[in-house]
Amino acid sequence: MRNETLARRYATAVFQLAQEAGKVQPVQHDLHTFVEALDRDETVRRFFRSPVVDRKEKETIVAQAFAKLDPIALHTVLLLIRKRRESLAETIVEQFDVLEREARGAQELRVVSARPLAQNELDTLVQRLSAAYRTKFDVTQSVDPSLIGGIRISMGDRLIDGTIAGRLDDIALLLSHN
Repeated sequence: MRNETLARRYATAVFQLAQEAGKVQPVQHDLHTFVEALDRDETVRRFFRSPVVDRKEKETIVAQAFAKLDPIALHTVLLLIRKRRESLAETIVEQFDVLEREARGAQELRVVSARPLAQNELDTLVQRLSAAYRTKFDVTQSVDPSLIGGIRISMGDRLIDGTIAGRLDDIALLLSHN
């Protein structure tokens, strides 16, 4: 929780700088690019997070390797090195995404289904939810065959479970109480 709070502070500062510069999308893209580079290569991740590597040397190497990043994104990464907060990089990017979504007035919507939904089915579902909740959504769709059938929708702290597996769990719970 402490790391999330600290990451939120960094993300808020970076988001405000990006907003003032009119560069929210480029900064967000470049922060994701940096985090994806850490995810792709174990050596790069270990180097970036290593507390024994000299900070000045690490700053120089990271600045050269990621010189094409937007200056706000690059200076954010370099600040994390200077402050020994390298472990916060991913959480800062997550918090930046939350702030960007809030600024657009959107919510995250996760749709999990037993089979891939056709685009028109997904569009219809999102339109109905947008009308019912009067908000825009950033949609993430995934498939989980263990649901047997139906869909599970999560919007922030709300969960709508319309799956066969969910109904079977409900029935099992009901029978166990009787």
